[in-house]
Amino acid sequence: MVIQKSPGEIELMAHSGAILAEVHEALEQAVRPGVTTADLDELAAAEIAARGAKPSFLGYRGYPATLCASVGPQIVHAVPSRRVRLREGDVVSLDCGVVYEGYHSDSACTYVVGGSDHADERTARLVEATYEALWAGIAALRPGQRLGDVSYAIESVARRYGCGVVAEHDGYYVGGHGIGRQMHEDPMVLGRGRPGRGMRLRPGLVFAIEPMFCLGNPAFRLDADGWTLSTVDGSVAAHWEHTVAVTEHGPRVLTARTGEQVNRLAG
Repeated sequence: MVIQKSPGEIELMAHSGAILAEVHEALEQAVRPGVTTADLDELAAAEIAARGAKPSFLGYRGYPATLCASVGPQIVHAVPSRRVRLREGDVVSLDCGVVYEGYHSDSACTYVVGGSDHADERTARLVEATYEALWAGIAALRPGQRLGDVSYAIESVARRYGCGVVAEHDGYYVGGHGIGRQMHEDPMVLGRGRPGRGMRLRPGLVFAIEPMFCLGNPAFRLDADGWTLSTVDGSVAAHWEHTVAVTEHGPRVLTARTGEQVNRLAG
């Protein structure tokens, strides 16, 4: 069931999203060579607690951590570990969720450890393309548009950059989703689709928009840990995500970090 949110509920989600934005800003500063993904998980947990909120992921369907920290060919849902120490040039995706006053927010960022200068050109372009696709999908979240327009906007960026779109493999789907009192609500928002298809967008709907791209074949597998999704061919993946409300005036990015929305949605 698709759940429309009241203005008051969206304000609560905006508060949750603002907390999560600050958590991601702290994580960005902490991503450097030598740090373990478990270190980043501990930081995320401390930052969320310091703001009077709770992590969305910890305990969700048995998930054992606050953060998902996916490195290299890991696409999403990798469990943080003391054994995974970041190296210069690694691509790491950090996905985190916050629940505040019963309402969830969800966002993800992808970084090249040490900065994009330490990645080859194709890898740096992958990270940028996925980020660009995030904002293309967000820009399509306007009343009267259809959900397929959002998916198509994401896919169009992938095609332009020559990236693989992680969306479906062997009948298993992965992508964005509705969000509110539950972290995952209907509908699913895939990273590829046909324009003019799907449900019509209206004010009060809130979505987690999250393109996942890779450098090679977008086929993926579930790893032995029962959580991590990785590319089958071992190609590097990237993942960006924001929680976004549809309003009468267009998309409102509830998890935007400092300066993001102004820069990306201007005009």
